[in-house]
Amino acid sequence: MTHKEKLLAALNNEHVEELPYFDNLWWEAKVRYVEEGAMHDGEDEVVHFDMSQRSGASLNSIANLDFEDEVLEETEETILKLNGNGASLRHWKGRSGTPEHVDFKVKERPQWEGLIKPHLLSVDRRRIPFGDYREQKKLADEEQRAFSWTGVAPFELMHPVCGHEYMLMGMALDPDWVKDMVNTYVDFTIMHLETLYAEEGTPDFMFFYEDMGFKEKPFMSPAMYEDIVQPGHAKLFDYAHSNGCKVMVHSCGFVEPLVPGLVAAGMDCLQSMEVKAGMHMPRIAEQFGGKIAFCGNIDIRTLESNDRELIKEELHAKIPPVLEAGSGYILHTDHSIPPGVDHDTLKWFFEYGSTVTG
Repeated sequence: MTHKEKLLAALNNEHVEELPYFDNLWWEAKVRYVEEGAMHDGEDEVVHFDMSQRSGASLNSIANLDFEDEVLEETEETILKLNGNGASLRHWKGRSGTPEHVDFKVKERPQWEGLIKPHLLSVDRRRIPFGDYREQKKLADEEQRAFSWTGVAPFELMHPVCGHEYMLMGMALDPDWVKDMVNTYVDFTIMHLETLYAEEGTPDFMFFYEDMGFKEKPFMSPAMYEDIVQPGHAKLFDYAHSNGCKVMVHSCGFVEPLVPGLVAAGMDCLQSMEVKAGMHMPRIAEQFGGKIAFCGNIDIRTLESNDRELIKEELHAKIPPVLEAGSGYILHTDHSIPPGVDHDTLKWFFEYGSTVTG
């Protein structure tokens, strides 16, 4: 089977002789591998590690595309900038990491309606990465890899505008405001993807980033998710299915209480499943085996040990129970690849891990 055939079969919960696989390398990991001579500078990691899929870049969702980032503060290590979402974010210089949320102009409904929403109501072709999508789709087809459109869903589109705290307070105090944000961003995503797909064709599946949890808890209760966010997810996932695309959802943190709602909304595959946050794939497969596929949940800390016996134990503890439950599985860590993972460890992880099918 080709990489594409294996990955799409896994998404359909079908048995495959060898597991499909992919992952993402931190910038620092690429630098290390190049410095050690294991990779060439600028080398395509998908080809180098012979991964099973390629992806097209996400939409530009900054509200005001005409706003030039304003530097508010700068040190040797960080830079604080105000962006077109009205968000003041402090970024690290020269290394990967989530920016610090310092302040937001949008704290309640009036600022959302006045500063942000008007920018999101019509198609702006500047938001659509036509060239990258076309190039990656063509390469995937030539290499017989699966191709995904990869982007963010409503939860990940809201908090860059108002921050997690104001968004979550809004869910409790003004849920209709947050519902409006959800619906606006869903419609925003669909109308831009309709333009992209009409001109460049549809992908094989759609991959949504949606980090809805932290350690041992989701950001919201299942009831709040069902009332506020799930209807938007359902509309978005229905759109994907109408284009013949399965839906893979990435979510960091502990999101197990939200999985029933995600499944009800139409999610086809749960991706990441962060071990240090409390996620345990075999436990979820007991309930949803055969209903959804899985991708990830291999503890990245085990890979960082570079101990192949420990990695084998992790693989055999996690993968067979999922396959036995009737679900497809795509090999991936529970996050992404930091520089502590040796190049040869990662190469071996893909080669050996793809054989763990029983």
